[in-house]
Amino acid sequence: MASIRRFPAEFGYVLPLLLLMLAVFILPIVLMLARSVTQPEWTIEHYQNLIETSVYLRVLGRTLRIAVITTIACAVLGYPLAYWMRGLSSQRQVLATALVVLPFWISILVRTYAWIVVLGNAGVVNRVLLDLGLVGAPVAFLYNELGVIIGTTNVLLPFLVLPLFAAMVRIDDRLLHAAESLGASRSTVFRRVFFPLSLPALAAGSILVFILTFGFFITPAILGGGRVPMVANALDLLINQFARWETAAALSTVLLVVTLACFAVSRWVGARGATS
Repeated sequence: MASIRRFPAEFGYVLPLLLLMLAVFILPIVLMLARSVTQPEWTIEHYQNLIETSVYLRVLGRTLRIAVITTIACAVLGYPLAYWMRGLSSQRQVLATALVVLPFWISILVRTYAWIVVLGNAGVVNRVLLDLGLVGAPVAFLYNELGVIIGTTNVLLPFLVLPLFAAMVRIDDRLLHAAESLGASRSTVFRRVFFPLSLPALAAGSILVFILTFGFFITPAILGGGRVPMVANALDLLINQFARWETAAALSTVLLVVTLACFAVSRWVGARGATS
């Protein structure tokens, strides 16, 4: 009975936040879903248009390809970095973590335009390559998929390194020492003990990077120069230039479904990691 009497007061504390979430998050998603299947009657014409129009399929395929490559690049670069940070002393770990977090203090626009200075035809990288005689003409790093992948990897790498490093720090060193005491080499300890324990965090971080890349807008717009449209850029065109709200809603629904599927995979990986 006491718990029943406390329920209204406790619910009153949560109610403002619940109403805010309904108004700011849930209602816009419901309206978007409704708009994607109405014209004004119920229809799936907008989804058929996405399937039958090759432009949208190419945009989805390009976005998926860039997201996969960016995720792999972040995993290849981020795992050794997180592993190296784990081996540092406590004070140096704090310093290394601060350096990883430092890019968050700089505007993403500034960081993205900085890549134009670095990778442009007259940029630092091309000048070095030309001075060394490695190339005869400037390499086209920008305004293509390569430039977009470099930019997105740079922006999203901390999102993988930080949670992966936190998971690695929690791995008990006694497990590694026990394996070494049984005669296992350092490579065997890493392969058979450390890597399997860190794999769930690597998978969860990779899924997070994939989700963020799939909805990226600023970096593809700048480093792609309008030549590498992704889903977010296509939505900007459909809404702000062509005013095709129904098609934009259908494309947004596809993006939402992919995000929810990735989130479900992340939860599954986390559950398996918790039980293993």
